[in-house]
Amino acid sequence: MHLRLREFRPRTGPREHRVVQPRHTLRHTSLRAPEPIGLLLGDHDGLNRLAGLFSFAAYSRRTIVHVPLRGGVPPDEGLGEPVDLVLVHHSYGLRPGKWPELRRSLGPGRPLSVRTDEARTGRDAANWRRRSWRADCRDELRHADHARTFFLFGSRDVFAEAAMSFAYAAGWGPRRKGVAKGRAALVSGVRGLTQKPGGGHPYEVLVCFKPYPPYAHFKRPGAGAGREV
Repeated sequence: MHLRLREFRPRTGPREHRVVQPRHTLRHTSLRAPEPIGLLLGDHDGLNRLAGLFSFAAYSRRTIVHVPLRGGVPPDEGLGEPVDLVLVHHSYGLRPGKWPELRRSLGPGRPLSVRTDEARTGRDAANWRRRSWRADCRDELRHADHARTFFLFGSRDVFAEAAMSFAYAAGWGPRRKGVAKGRAALVSGVRGLTQKPGGGHPYEVLVCFKPYPPYAHFKRPGAGAGREV
């Protein structure tokens, strides 16, 4: 996938950071942080680009991927306050409390174009799925919610798994019944989130496909005249 990004090189003290954002807003995509259930609503473009951004994050250990989602079209369903998204390797050492200062120092940035490798992402996601059922597997997505931003800290393989989940939602969401009438369709989820000790309802982020209006312009793939949509 070809991603058009914007790159920033802010400093905090002696350290230079590398932050990237999508060059254009994901206008019809929104995220509500899990409490304990989160909801990500997106159209095909938004889900597809999130797949690419998670894939990019998987192989960019020294880069913070910031996805501003609060500036898009406000969602018409779901509970809770919309949040932005930050993806960063667990080895980077970013503390959520330091993010607002870093975000304010981003400046104008510069254009950046990158390509992701879907085949490699698929292989690494499969590696994670093979290990994830084991009781000793600790390759998880650590998460935090701070300053209207949802943070995900993880490794190459677990970010690759999330990328494949978004790619699946982008590809199969438009085929679900009812979406042409504006209904959201639950298609996948973000796997591997860390859970609180002691049980209780697990943390989840549900990934739903939803086209943007006017819905009369949307057609399910393969849906011909007179077919149920």
